[in-house]
Amino acid sequence: MFKVILNLCREAKLANEALGVFRKMREFGCRPDTTSFNIVIRMFCEKGDMDVVLVLIKEMALIGIYPDMITYIVSIKGFCEVGRLEDASGLVKVMRDQGCVPNVVAYSALLDGFCKIGDFDKALELLGEMEKEENGGMPNVVTYTSLIQNFCDNGRTVEALAVLDRMGSRGCFPNRVAICTLIKRLCSDDNIEEAHKLIVKVVANGSVSRNECYSCLVVSLLRNKNMNEANELFRWMLKNQIKPDGLASSILIKQLCLDGQILEGFEYYDEMEKIDCLPSIDSNIYSILLVGLCQHGYSVEAVRLINAMVKRKIKVKASYTDSLIKSLQNSGEKELALHLKSAGIML
Repeated sequence: MFKVILNLCREAKLANEALGVFRKMREFGCRPDTTSFNIVIRMFCEKGDMDVVLVLIKEMALIGIYPDMITYIVSIKGFCEVGRLEDASGLVKVMRDQGCVPNVVAYSALLDGFCKIGDFDKALELLGEMEKEENGGMPNVVTYTSLIQNFCDNGRTVEALAVLDRMGSRGCFPNRVAICTLIKRLCSDDNIEEAHKLIVKVVANGSVSRNECYSCLVVSLLRNKNMNEANELFRWMLKNQIKPDGLASSILIKQLCLDGQILEGFEYYDEMEKIDCLPSIDSNIYSILLVGLCQHGYSVEAVRLINAMVKRKIKVKASYTDSLIKSLQNSGEKELALHLKSAGIML
């Protein structure tokens, strides 16, 4: 019954009330167990009141109950969240002393804590300790990726690349998130050449595909206003049968349309159709392209796009309908207007 009430308090985020219920347990002859302690400890960790957490952990020892892995991980994360890294590190030591071997989750929480306060030397030192572990504490792809993200977010690109090399030397291959984070950082540093070198190395070991890497580079270039380089890269990708993903394709074509380069956007669409990667394009892009083609009088291309939309059962977005009708009326394209209406793609 007490556990039910404690869990209800947790759902309602009533930490103080839960502690009051917890204190009543002994009055009814109920001895709190590890699970009961963990429920209350978790609530105070979420609240950020870590002094109460320390008191509860000490109480566990006084009544002969040992904290389990859940107790330690939740508490370590709680201390890290409020910047009390000394206490968090102390808990890791206590874990070892009590025979509870820290696992990768506990270590990773502490690692993130050091990064959060900007103590990257400590973070790397801890990573070294993890790499020496043999019983579940060894860093995994999530650990390395998190560290790479933290280094990149703080502009420490050299260290981030070093972590990537360190990761590979241990046979732990990077995932898409790690590589895209590095590519984004390198583009922000205007180090495009290094980004290309990174992609060649990553593709060679087979951890992330060429399609994903180069798509990420296109997006990063666009977000850093390197339109010309993004354009050239996209054209090179299509020429070499490298399929851009939906995000890269949609952002580039939309930007071309906004810049008035409608025909170039349509040409990319045409090339993508040839290598069968159109399904990745956001349906919204069809509407943007169609409006642009009609506004600029490219009726032949507009008809081809309308036919393709009919074939793929793609409708013109309602937000673009008025612009489309207005542009057709202004250009006097009566036949195209009739074709559009008969195609049944207007919402």
